[in-house]
Amino acid sequence: MATSSLGRDARRQLGMAALALGALGVVFGDIGTSPLYSLQTLFAADHGAVKPTEADVFGVISLVFWAITLIVSIEFVLFIMRADNEGEGGILALIAKIESTKLDSAKVKFGLIAVGMFGVALFYGDGMITPAISVLSAVEGVKVVEPSIHSLVVPVTIAVLVALFAVQRFGTHRIGRVFGPLMLFWFGVIAVAGLGRVVAHPEIIKALSPTYGIEFFGRHFGIAFISLGSVVLAITGAEALYADMGHFGRPPISRAWFFVVFPALTLNYLGQGSLIVSDPSAISNPFFLLIPHWGRVPMVVLATVATVIASQAVISGAFSVTKQAIQLGFLPRLQIRHTSAEEIGQVYLPAVNWFLLITVVALVIGFGSSTALGSAYGIAVTCTITADTLLFLVIARALWKKPGWMVGIFAAVFFTVDLAFLGANLTKTAHGGWFPLSVGFLLFAVLGTWRRGTREVRDARIEAEGSLQSFVDELHAADPQPPRTPGTAVYLNARRETTPLALRASLEHGHSLHESIVIISIETTRTPYVSEDDHLVVDNLGYEDDGISHLTVKVGFQEAIKVPRLFAIACTRGLEGDANEEDAVYYLSQVTIRPVDRPDGMRRWRKQLYVALARNASSPADYFHLPADRTVTIGSAIDL
Repeated sequence: MATSSLGRDARRQLGMAALALGALGVVFGDIGTSPLYSLQTLFAADHGAVKPTEADVFGVISLVFWAITLIVSIEFVLFIMRADNEGEGGILALIAKIESTKLDSAKVKFGLIAVGMFGVALFYGDGMITPAISVLSAVEGVKVVEPSIHSLVVPVTIAVLVALFAVQRFGTHRIGRVFGPLMLFWFGVIAVAGLGRVVAHPEIIKALSPTYGIEFFGRHFGIAFISLGSVVLAITGAEALYADMGHFGRPPISRAWFFVVFPALTLNYLGQGSLIVSDPSAISNPFFLLIPHWGRVPMVVLATVATVIASQAVISGAFSVTKQAIQLGFLPRLQIRHTSAEEIGQVYLPAVNWFLLITVVALVIGFGSSTALGSAYGIAVTCTITADTLLFLVIARALWKKPGWMVGIFAAVFFTVDLAFLGANLTKTAHGGWFPLSVGFLLFAVLGTWRRGTREVRDARIEAEGSLQSFVDELHAADPQPPRTPGTAVYLNARRETTPLALRASLEHGHSLHESIVIISIETTRTPYVSEDDHLVVDNLGYEDDGISHLTVKVGFQEAIKVPRLFAIACTRGLEGDANEEDAVYYLSQVTIRPVDRPDGMRRWRKQLYVALARNASSPADYFHLPADRTVTIGSAIDL
């Protein structure tokens, strides 16, 4: 028995190590490549306001170390990652938990959800900037090797990015297996590079003391405060630790962070700081100048690979977040392709992919260097982190019932830090920060308009559809009964209580019904996945053997909705009559939305935006994976 227990423990530890290795390749690419540009951007910001003197360098390294410690290690890894939604993380998971939490004020709840939506919108700004600044900073290493070829940096960067986005349609599940070992090698290399300088000049270790950061603020507060706008670049990717929790779980991510990533980043930043103290001219590119001359070309290649991995993680995250947003009702339906039969999270959204590519290439051309892009980067990161902190505090108090003093201490510490970083980054609005803010406000308008418009259309549809139970009662009492034609008709309807418009139209205009009628309503839960036993609820609507059934399908917001497969399962679980999937015809109610002027409705421009979004949404038949040769669409009109 003891041997068996040891064997289980060994397998569990081996499995944990494998998950931690996988997390290195997916979760930590963004923050793991931040040493490429963080200190370089900091010393170049505001025309060199921060000087490469020993006092300033020690102060900067202290700020970087404690920013990583407080925000990533403590705030996210130790606290916020505890706020999972059935194992899933990210700001959408926080929104889902807020929606399920009882709050005293509906307006406060609405405001919190709005804050979360703005955080989601800014996530896309981050997803645009990360590939641009990461790959650009890696390719810029060639200027250290051979300054004369600097003109090739932008074209090579664009070529790498185009290739990266072009292969997204094939999925990442095959190459994903090598991401972990490559990133482990990357962290080992940057740790060794920094360690060499630390061993040669061990006095740099003193910079880990918070007193140097405090003294830095004391000597020249204005410059130190502005420098926080670049220090924040060292914590980019903190949201990814949380957002990707569902793929690996909290323990593997925590172990990978504390045992590999955090030590490697600390050593590399210390090494860069030591190099700058001994050679102030190294501020031009301290990361690559930290590498011996013979290793710089291989390092450019390795850095490019690492930044591609980091970019891949952000792109995959954008696909995942978009899918969740669609399922939660924040975005219209878009075409979603599943690229792996084994891993449900592997999805590809063509519209998101090409939109990101266009904006990323425009950023590379428009800003031209990683230093210039650094000014645009921090605002998206700090706004999202601040939103995470706020929603987490509400959940801790309202849902977990944590003591007010405990929540107050957490808020005092972390809001002070988060808002300091946010304030410092707002000073860079005119120098590039306008871009993520513009993207954020634009997408926030889209998210909010779609959510509100959908609710108003839903209310109008409920009135037009009428009660399903009343429809069935009237049908059952009709004399004579309408003729029934052979076969199975499946009507998709958003609500369990109302009658599908297509079903009313079939009876009113076709004057007949199928022998077997199944009405399917799909409910997206606030959890990522639903167990198979809880997927289906069958209801005969109060009448036996009349061939009419209602099927409620519950799916998680991370799941693909394959109606024919779910219907086939339901056919084995007590549907009325001779319903079967093989000859079923699927009926959809297609609604044409007509904007009309109402004093209590949305503004005209928002109605036009909603109509445009609705027209460009993907086909319900594709979204629900319905067979094209057995799907019928019946139209109707709704005033908005």
